[in-house]
Amino acid sequence: MVFAHHLSPITRTLSYFSRRRISSKCRNLQMGSENLSLIDTRKRANFRLCNVSGYKMDLLEIHAKDPKFHVLFIPGNPGVISFYLDFLESLYVLLDGTASVTAISHIAQTEKNWEHGRLFSLQEQTDHKMNFIEHELQDVEVPIVLVGHSIGSYISLDIFKRFQGKVAYCICLYPFLAVNTKSSTQSIIKKIAASRTLSTGFSSIVAILGLLPVWISRILVKNSVGNSWSPAAVEALCSHVLRYHTVQNMLYMAMTEFEKLSEVPDWSFMREKKSQMAFLFGVDDHWGPLDLYEEISNKVPGAVLAVEKENFTHAFSCTEAGSLWVAKHVSGLIKNYFSKIDSE
Repeated sequence: MVFAHHLSPITRTLSYFSRRRISSKCRNLQMGSENLSLIDTRKRANFRLCNVSGYKMDLLEIHAKDPKFHVLFIPGNPGVISFYLDFLESLYVLLDGTASVTAISHIAQTEKNWEHGRLFSLQEQTDHKMNFIEHELQDVEVPIVLVGHSIGSYISLDIFKRFQGKVAYCICLYPFLAVNTKSSTQSIIKKIAASRTLSTGFSSIVAILGLLPVWISRILVKNSVGNSWSPAAVEALCSHVLRYHTVQNMLYMAMTEFEKLSEVPDWSFMREKKSQMAFLFGVDDHWGPLDLYEEISNKVPGAVLAVEKENFTHAFSCTEAGSLWVAKHVSGLIKNYFSKIDSE
């Protein structure tokens, strides 16, 4: 779940007038000419509104002419796919046009309040993704590669169980698969999410920021997170997250995440499908701590595990440098997987 990384800039923005600029945890690294060239030449994604099972959500799509497989990306919480624009466009280019790419948002975490205030649980969000595959990707004849971020990793593993005949590979980025009882941040969010009074109050305060003129909210956000965030990330926060219905759904989904992820992960499924899975962890990430890395290593011997040591943080997609680094890592995993399949 990426919620805390977006909760943090919101709360910092609220106190902007009483404090000096706060440095961001998201790094903005110097990028070489090769990386800048990639960003300049990447194919632009298309956004569209999609109605599945009576619920509207945002889709981000990049179509390949002759795809060998289809990448389906599942976001964290908030499930605002425009946060991942730089990452997904870079991934498409790095895969050399061999894959179409689709990213699906969470219900009711959209710019407009399409669902009129209804709240959706983790299970409902997961079921909706499965309905999307059944209705929108039923005619896709190439294998599906699932890529999930944070709680999107948990959702992706559930989807994998359901569609084992269609899914060829699953990549979990900074995965939130179990509650971290050592995390004070998770403890605070859990208390806010579980309290109707606190969640309503917090959502209302954030919504006030969303009522400000766009240029003012952008200035406040930029000054709270610094200049490290990409334009796409700043725009996503201002246009989608600073909404009462979005924050309410983020908190409600978080509450159900904490309930569900208190259960033991399905180690037997991971062991069974370990050759079709890969995990990327961060060095200092309380959502996907290195304790979980060690536990997977012990419970699932031979699992493909890696640790990102570039200090991009859990919210890697908030910077162009982080998006590009992770896109390179993911594209490498996918290419290696299919090259092994082709050689067998």
